Amino acid sequence: MRVWIDADACPKAAKDQLVKFALKRKFEVVLVAGQAQIKPAFACVKLIVVPSGPDAADDYLVEHALPGELVICSDIPLADRLIKKGVAALDPRGKEFDERNMGDRLALRNLCTDLREQGQMGGGQGAYGERDKQAFANALDRILTRLQRVNPTGG
Repeated sequence: MRVWIDADACPKAAKDQLVKFALKRKFEVVLVAGQAQIKPAFACVKLIVVPSGPDAADDYLVEHALPGELVICSDIPLADRLIKKGVAALDPRGKEFDERNMGDRLALRNLCTDLREQGQMGGGQGAYGERDKQAFANALDRILTRLQRVNPTGG
């Protein structure tokens, strides 16, 4: 099994937590980034730096992640593309993307984008804190267990 990370926007604490899970559960982590990153020095971690360009990392993830795998990302349109392909998606704050919530999440994202463009709303999320780390760990454990149950050979 592989777990992919949209690495440019993922908090370091979430990446570190995922690597700990990978070492314990024996799966591969693939960091996909549009710019150079520091790769953890473990054999189970790969780093792929894609050529720069709009959505280059997103396109790479959609093209290479396989059904039954997991992608860690904050990007709602990317998550929508992955879900439609049968790839599980989780944001670094522990919120799973799925078919049931994608419509609402896309609509809310579009509304917030419009409000920010009109100057009626600020942007960005708060700092990544202990509550976020715990929610991510819990969701990651739950999703990995589910994916491994569905595909016990990991291939």
